Parts: sequence; C-alpha cells; structure tokens
Amino acid sequence: MISARLTVNDEEREIAFRPSDTLLFVLRERLGLTGAKPGCLNGDCGACTVNVNGTAMKSCLMLAVEGMNQTIRTIEGLKDSPIQHAFIEHFAFQCGYCTPGFIMNINSLLKKHPNADDSTIKEFLSSNICRCTGYQEIEKAVKSLLKINREDKAGLPNDE
Repeated sequence: MISARLTVNDEEREIAFRPSDTLLFVLRERLGLTGAKPGCLNGDCGACTVNVNGTAMKSCLMLAVEGMNQTIRTIEGLKDSPIQHAFIEHFAFQCGYCTPGFIMNINSLLKKHPNADDSTIKEFLSSNICRCTGYQEIEKAVKSLLKINREDKAGLPNDE
C-alpha cells in the first residue's frame, strides 16, 4: 500500500491504495464515490468516465497513482449541475446506469468545445454506450447546453 493525496471534487484526500489499483476502484471502494460505474472494465462502455484536469477519462483504465497531482471530478462533484437538469428536461436517460459517464463526458465537451457542431457531439457521445435509449434525447440535451454555454458558460466548475 502507498499513501497519497488525491484532489477529488475540489477536496484534497489522503488515501491508501495499492499501486496497481485503478482510479475507479479507489473512487468507489476507498472514497465511497459510487457515481462512476463499473461496466465493461476495459474502456469500451464509458460508465466509469470522470474528468481529470477537465478531460473525460475512463477511470477503469487509469491507475489511481496517475491521479496524483491532478484535478479529478466525479459525478458527485457536479451535483445539481445544468447538465443533470438538461438530462431530466430532455428525458436523456432511462435506467441511469450510464448517465453519470455521459454527464462527465458532456462536461468535458462543453469546456473544450463550447461551439461544438453535430459531428463533434457525435464523436464525444460515441465513447459512451447506452443500451436502454437512443442517443437522440442525449443530443438534444447537449445542444440545449451548448446554447446556454454560449450565453453564460453554463455555470460549470473549472477543472483546468
């Protein structure tokens, strides 16, 4: 075990973990942040997506030690965010298992591409899989957020 500091959701946390532990495991099992979900555990589904320095990352593929000296944001750090409200407003979820990963991916999209076109939106959404619903509602939610983002930066936290 090693002891290290991770900055998660604007809070510095001292945590012990094995050098081989994934960020997903440490977030869920050591910090109790269960919003990032274990899905495929090989980077295909995106259910485990978190933001690291503002970039969407699959936490099942990232070692926790790689998160040292980085700014990590999980779905818990976006509580009551405009993205969550847009998902509700546009019925962009069904079972909800994949929703945190989509929201974290969209958070990164809004910051990196505030004027994203349809092609960029589809590219970002392609890194996450939803088996319950079509992506049409999710795209509508993203487009509504891009409009808000252009007007007032959507009130999203700054992780860069």
